[in-house]
Amino acid sequence: MNELFPRSLPAGVEELAELALDLRWTWSHSADALWRNLAPEIWERVRNPWLILQSISQRRLEEIAKDSAFRGELARLVQERRDYLAAPTWCGERYGSADPQVAYFCMEYGLAESLPLYSGGLGILAGDHLKTASDLGICLTGVGLLYQVGYFRQMLDAAGSQLDLYPINVPGSLPITPARDADGAWISVPLELPGRPVILRVWHARVGRVSLYLLDSNDPLNSPADRGITARLYDENIETRLMQQFALGVGGWRALKALGLTPAVCHLNEGHAAFVTLERARQFMHDHSLGFREALWATRPGNVFTTHTPVSAAFDAYPVELLTKYGEEYAAQFGLPAQELMALGRSNRGNRHEAFNMAYLAAHTCGVINGVSALHGQVSRRIFQPLFPRWPEREVPVGYVTNGVHVPSWDSRSADRIWTRACGKSRWLGRLDTLTPSIEELDDEMLWTLVSEERVDLVRYTRERLAQQLAQRGLGEAIVNEAARALDPNALTLGFARRFTAYKRPNLLLNDAERLARLLSNTECPVQIIVAGKAHPRDGEGKRFVREWSEFTRRADVRKHAVFLEDYDIALAQELVQGVDLWINSPRRLWEACGTSGMKVLVNGGLNLSVRDGWWAEAYTPGVGWAFADEDQSSVAESDATHARELYGLLEREIVPLFYQRDAHGIPRAWIARIRASLSQLAPRFSSNRMLQQYVDQYYRPAAKHYAERSDSGGRPAAELDTWARRLHERWDEIHFGTLEQHLEGSDCSFALQVYLGEISPDEVSVQLYADPDRENEGATIAMERTSTIAGSTNGYIYRATIRTPRPATDFTARIIAQHPQAALPLEMNRILWRTGT
Repeated sequence: MNELFPRSLPAGVEELAELALDLRWTWSHSADALWRNLAPEIWERVRNPWLILQSISQRRLEEIAKDSAFRGELARLVQERRDYLAAPTWCGERYGSADPQVAYFCMEYGLAESLPLYSGGLGILAGDHLKTASDLGICLTGVGLLYQVGYFRQMLDAAGSQLDLYPINVPGSLPITPARDADGAWISVPLELPGRPVILRVWHARVGRVSLYLLDSNDPLNSPADRGITARLYDENIETRLMQQFALGVGGWRALKALGLTPAVCHLNEGHAAFVTLERARQFMHDHSLGFREALWATRPGNVFTTHTPVSAAFDAYPVELLTKYGEEYAAQFGLPAQELMALGRSNRGNRHEAFNMAYLAAHTCGVINGVSALHGQVSRRIFQPLFPRWPEREVPVGYVTNGVHVPSWDSRSADRIWTRACGKSRWLGRLDTLTPSIEELDDEMLWTLVSEERVDLVRYTRERLAQQLAQRGLGEAIVNEAARALDPNALTLGFARRFTAYKRPNLLLNDAERLARLLSNTECPVQIIVAGKAHPRDGEGKRFVREWSEFTRRADVRKHAVFLEDYDIALAQELVQGVDLWINSPRRLWEACGTSGMKVLVNGGLNLSVRDGWWAEAYTPGVGWAFADEDQSSVAESDATHARELYGLLEREIVPLFYQRDAHGIPRAWIARIRASLSQLAPRFSSNRMLQQYVDQYYRPAAKHYAERSDSGGRPAAELDTWARRLHERWDEIHFGTLEQHLEGSDCSFALQVYLGEISPDEVSVQLYADPDRENEGATIAMERTSTIAGSTNGYIYRATIRTPRPATDFTARIIAQHPQAALPLEMNRILWRTGT
């Protein structure tokens, strides 16, 4: 009996369980043929090796155990997996044993359809993050929740309206196992809720070199209500949602401790997991006999917060009464009144009526904050501005790491062959700087063959899936058979797939449906489109968008050229991004934090036509794709109409003619030139390999270093920082300005400023001159030098600075900020005083 498997596996094939329980098969497809051979029908329907092993008969297992060819292939695959796990990695070769241990917290993970614990882009990114960490050898552990239902599945009725379905996740059929301690007991952790404890069981999913631990409350020892805490992803009930986030953060940290893991860095992928920062500080308090504030100073540098939200209204926020209910007992464990702990989730800590904001909690308890694209970094600085009153928006401490995609999870078989031939098998396992020149050398014929083969595969898949969904609706055989005539494997194929919600403008292409129909029904230059997407169950407008697309694709004049595929999921996304010629994205500008769907077409030779928002604002140049809607209009309706006309115009006048501009050999040379540029320049740059390497170099390693410094000697440096911060908060009001003198000599301007610091040491502050950026000049911050004391004063000083600038002296304002060599400013101390008046 294999301890990983609930039934007996015959001798010679015991390692099947080892292969089936490693989700590396979601991106390394070398074992696909073995699983297909074992159970063809199950494999084609669910692509879940673990379910195959539980579903096939014992007789079938005995048959393959006697098959020497099967056993030989199994042995080869097992050795290949073990070689992968033992091979040198980018992180190991770059940093050796100094690599910090990272715990990655997220509410959802999109690893595969066989583990449906995601709703959209956040989860897909988290799944790609884990896979890439495995490939690069990053010491990372994922923490999430195991949902009994997860997110909903979509079906359309005969009228084209969305139906919301909630199939149950049966843990035994998922590629996960109970996490066990050294004695073999199933690990569980307690979670204290008002009036009762709740037990959270811990499950383990293997993702190559990385482990993902999932918590669920569906333990028979819990009450029926508490067993449902982890029933549904993003539960609509606000109290249940709060309990889920409490389980993820507090329960997640306790699970890591129960597993014997001591991460130096906690990476919060969105604010949902922010309670982990409090639990981490509470544990540090207990271990080192410190107060809460000192413990927070010690642990905060080791917390990394990634925000994905483009508008502040999208942050999770909870009413005071609800937080009081759940926070009083927990706050008592810190020796604090609940209101003091709740203040960490507010922009105005003194406002006892302000709702508790999870993103604000993360910002107040993490050592760094980053957005997910350069543009989103700018947007996030504006969103978090309320936490840094009187600080210029440009100095709000939010950086960015642009998202990327795990390329091996999204490339087609044809693309994989091309990339392997050009760049080798280890191209996504380390350095990326050699990939661009290798891809640039690929000839036109090879690239055109690539995208043509992929388009044929996509058309075949679309016809099969369309036939299945028509049959599922109970439509007649004649209608179902029409699916076999949909689409043309030689026509320019557009793809549009995403969550159907207003800001993504999924129906922008339908703004002038007749114009789109004429474009699609052009017999000389045929165009076709495949559309997919779900609307949130409570989003009536999004459901209307779904119905409008469904109705459009049923029109007699376009139904051979336009298809709506229901139940947009990972499996469908993989097929779409591998086969479309052009990916369209049309959000309202500044509303898309990053967006990664368009990145997934890059490796497969697809091109992008998108609003210059999110990642495309960084990626776009005329040689790699197309952009539209750079400027916003005066109203939503006006901008939609204008942007739709721009979109149609680009397709009609430039994109479609370019695709059909062929030479004597039937090859569109100009189109291929864009494919080559997109493949070589953008695919490596927007891979998650680049993204994870940035996180390691710019965030994880510095965070681990600063955490080690703060926690040294039982947290003594943190206690000293806490003393410094308390003193500044108590004495800050004693600081005031005296006279400012300015002297202009040529292009040099000299400033002399009188400053009175009260009881604050001059070493604890920095006196500066500041100027905002304008059309001609960048912003400027100039440190002033303390040169002398003010006669007759107590702690009064003269500060001077001379600057050479074309700007008038009136552009510069004096200010005083807190200063400490070990503090992250203004994130950890946002005190600032501006000089006003003349």
